[in-house]
Amino acid sequence: MAVKPVIVIASGTDDQRLQPLLYGIEEEQIPYALRPMDVSGSLAHIAHEAAIASPLSVGIAYDQQQIMVHYKNLPEAEPLFTETWGNEHKLRALGADAARLVKGVPFKKIE
Repeated sequence: MAVKPVIVIASGTDDQRLQPLLYGIEEEQIPYALRPMDVSGSLAHIAHEAAIASPLSVGIAYDQQQIMVHYKNLPEAEPLFTETWGNEHKLRALGADAARLVKGVPFKKIE
């Protein structure tokens, strides 16, 4: 059975705050999957593990304060993007940028 190419979002719970991020990924037409993952270690570690688990090499993790996008070829301590919760426009752009990393196109400018 083939593995579906998806961005992996390490998920402890279903968090409604993720919705703008998911919309950003969807508008770039890249599939994603929310996957329960071991949540021990730093947020950067969890995001990096999600990237390693992703057939597309992009992983996302979040906690109560922030959300991180990681790429599997980056050092674990150096996620590609880190954003705090609150601004839905920024979160949507963050999701789009995670998908754009997969597509190899320029990132959106997050104001």
